[in-house]
Amino acid sequence: MDQIEHKFIRVQGLNLHIAEAGADAHVVVFLHGFPEIWYSWRHQMVGVATSGFRAIAPDCRGYGLSDPPAEPEKTSFQDMVDDLLAILDHLGLAKVFLVAKDFGALTAYMFAIQHQERVSGVITLGVPILPPGPIEFHKYLPEGFYIARWQEPGRAEADFGRLDAKTVVRNIYILFSRSEIPIAPENKEIMDLVSDSTPLPPWFTEEDLAAYGALYEKSGFRTALQVPYRTLRENFSTPEVTAVKVPALLIMGDKDYFLKFPGIEDYIRSGKAKDLVPNLEIIHLPEGSHFVQEQSPEEVNQLILTFLNKHV
Repeated sequence: MDQIEHKFIRVQGLNLHIAEAGADAHVVVFLHGFPEIWYSWRHQMVGVATSGFRAIAPDCRGYGLSDPPAEPEKTSFQDMVDDLLAILDHLGLAKVFLVAKDFGALTAYMFAIQHQERVSGVITLGVPILPPGPIEFHKYLPEGFYIARWQEPGRAEADFGRLDAKTVVRNIYILFSRSEIPIAPENKEIMDLVSDSTPLPPWFTEEDLAAYGALYEKSGFRTALQVPYRTLRENFSTPEVTAVKVPALLIMGDKDYFLKFPGIEDYIRSGKAKDLVPNLEIIHLPEGSHFVQEQSPEEVNQLILTFLNKHV
C-alpha cells in the first residue's frame, strides 16, 4: 500500500481523486463498482505495479474522495465514460488497458465501443458486456429485488439513513458476497437482511471496512444510487459499432450472485457474450464471489498479469 500515491486532477469541472502506482509506459486503469472505491483494487494495483505496469484507479465522480456533481440525480453512465476520457487526456495517456468490475464493466465497455482506439484490452470481473438495450431484470424478479428497491426515489435513502455509512457498506458487502440475489420480503428493507451479529467475509477486515466507511461518510450515497441503480434502465446500445474487437477477458466467480440474474448464466456459459466481443476469453473461478479480486487477490492478479503480458 505504501507504493500507492494519491492526487487530484481537475476534469469536467470536478476534482477527481486518482490513486496511482508504478511508472511504466504500459498503463492499466481500474474502474470500481458499488459499494466500492479505488481501495477495492489495492491488491491489483500493487500486483501490476510490481510487475512493471503503471496502475491508475480513480474514484468515480461522487464516490470516495472525488467531487460530487452539482446535480447527482442527473448523473449518467455517459458522464462516467466522459470522465474516463478526460482523465486519459489530462494524463497524456494515448492507450490503456481497462480492468473493471460490477457497474465499472458497463463503463469500460461503453468506453471501448466509443473510443476503441484508446483501449489495448478490457478485463471485467463478474459482469460481461451486456446486450444492447434497457436492463430490465426487475421485470422477472420479486418486488423486493434490491435494484428495484434502490431505484425507487427516497426508499434507499430512508433505509440507509437509519445507519451510519460504515454499517451500510458492511451490510452490502455481506449481502453481495453471498451467492443469492438480495431480495427483501414485503415488510422489510434491504438493510434488514443483515443482522448485527453477522460476521464480515473472512477476506474483508475491520481495517478495510473502516477505509470504506470513512470515504462513504464523506461522499454519501446520492451519486452511487444514481449510477448505477437509477440509470440502469438507460439504453446502452451504440448503433455505429456492433462489436468490441479489442482483446478481452471475463473473470467470473461461480458463486457470484449476479449469475442468478435472469438469463445471465446461460448468456455467459453459452458463449453468447462473444457475439459482441469476439476476442473474449472467459475464466471461471469455482469459489469466486462478487468480490473475487479481494477474496482471491493472488489468483486474480495472476490472471490479469497473464492477459496483460500477452497483449502488450
